Amino acid sequence: AFWGWNDIWLDPAFRAWNIEALLPQINCPLLAIQGVDDEYGTMAQIDNIATQTPQAHLLKLERCGHSPHRDQAEAVIEAVRTFVVSTP
Repeated sequence: AFWGWNDIWLDPAFRAWNIEALLPQINCPLLAIQGVDDEYGTMAQIDNIATQTPQAHLLKLERCGHSPHRDQAEAVIEAVRTFVVSTP
């Protein structure tokens, strides 16, 4: 399993892989959560989601890395609860 994952990420063809063009096709409510200290992502990624999907709700967690559900479980659970309850 590791080598399958590793080989994909290191394949030169993967550098061009991008699904941003599909974002405008999302037409349902969306909650995007990312840690500010994510070592594998940037806030530009989550900001782009918000730009291309106006119905997106963002949660940027301070002092949080790549695994918000582990780093800040209570904040994630509360955000999901609030999102689900308030989404028609």
